[in-house]
Amino acid sequence: MPHPLRLTAQQLSYLFVRRPEKRTPAEQAYVVQLQQHDPMIAQIATLTETFARMVRTRTPSALQPWIETVLTSGLSALKRFATGLQQDAAVRAACELPYSNGQTEGQVTRLKLLKRQMYGRAKLDLLRQRVLHAA
Repeated sequence: MPHPLRLTAQQLSYLFVRRPEKRTPAEQAYVVQLQQHDPMIAQIATLTETFARMVRTRTPSALQPWIETVLTSGLSALKRFATGLQQDAAVRAACELPYSNGQTEGQVTRLKLLKRQMYGRAKLDLLRQRVLHAA
């Protein structure tokens, strides 16, 4: 019999949020075994998978029912998370709107990298040239 996986809380939470089809067979078996062993972990796994699927597919109509389900559960950490989601307008906008700031974040990251590479070596004019001509 293979040894059971030994995961930290962070690794386990990532496993729950990860797409089920991307889990290895050992990880999938471990999740199923955990869910069968502990009903609270089964509830956590179901709620996190549902939330992750809702965010990936951008279904804002499912957000409020999910929040209400979490608030009626006995899971204090998820209740705090759901309360924060309920109060944050950006979360609803992220689910409802097709816009993404990914392009902006990528450009900011690229600019920061160029600045770090040139730290103490040149003035603004050379930095400007590198930013404009960087591939």
